[in-house]
Amino acid sequence: MIGEPCAREIRTLLATMHHTSKGSMTANVKLVECPRDAWQGLAHIIPTADKIAYLRALLAAGFRHLDAVSFVASTAVPQMADSESVLAQLDLPTDAEIIGIVVNERGAERAIATGHVSTLGYPHSISQEFLSRNQHQTIESSLTLLERLQVRAVAGGLDTVAYLSMAFGNPYGEPWSLDQVLEACRRIADCGVRQLSLADTVGAATPEQIAETLAAVFDRLPSLEVGVHLHARRHAAPERIRAAYHVGCRRFDSALGGLGGCPFAQDALVGNIPTEVLIETLADCGATLPPFLAHTDSHTAASDSTLAALVASSQKIAAAPAAAARSERL
Repeated sequence: MIGEPCAREIRTLLATMHHTSKGSMTANVKLVECPRDAWQGLAHIIPTADKIAYLRALLAAGFRHLDAVSFVASTAVPQMADSESVLAQLDLPTDAEIIGIVVNERGAERAIATGHVSTLGYPHSISQEFLSRNQHQTIESSLTLLERLQVRAVAGGLDTVAYLSMAFGNPYGEPWSLDQVLEACRRIADCGVRQLSLADTVGAATPEQIAETLAAVFDRLPSLEVGVHLHARRHAAPERIRAAYHVGCRRFDSALGGLGGCPFAQDALVGNIPTEVLIETLADCGATLPPFLAHTDSHTAASDSTLAALVASSQKIAAAPAAAARSERL
């Protein structure tokens, strides 16, 4: 894990900036578990029953914010073709938030029609190449669509979260600047969206860049709920988490086991930050975790064993035998 010297370096960096972070100074954090992202890039199709069982286990454990499904063309992401069937068989707690990823109005219609999706998730980007690969859009057409989706969400009683993909750089050689990020965030906010997640889609961000970018966004758009959707190898995750937390980030996306990655971003997938690493790192930072993860004398052993079981289940789903994978695709 990142040590105190590195944490001091990050704080020193921020102290020299021309802006002051206005991120949340409370210790309460919001954790968004991302099985959808964990699954979408797998080569084999996960049986619907296995997805249902895993989501039920997450809910039973106490997870309440789930990036669980997407409503895109089955030819593009065959793994998510059964999203309606999966949701139909879940008995959701009243306080559960289900995020459904959409990239067009037809997807939004499908998500709203389930009656189980509470938040539409929409990927925007400052990278034109990524938008072309991921959803066949230009930057301008993406923002126009986001504005329409926000209107649909409000009419349907849903929230919207926008993801700014490639928020910390891209693998295509396209230029990146903090000004680009800030302008994109402003335009997302102008669409009426109040939740924003800065995505390090290919694991390119440094801790210093994460801290500087978040601090600037907090300063420019203090009314937004701004979080991070980071991708990183397990050993590199803690320093990135700490960098975000120390400047006031209180919303974190992650996936148990560190699975995932966007199959449209580049050939080599970089997984999500592992939830188990996120929880340990945030606890070390002094964060107030959701009650079901609180490390008290009576809850530590139970929460740790539950997480371990969930990680094992996640890894089992991801490591389906090749023969089973072939049969599922036929």
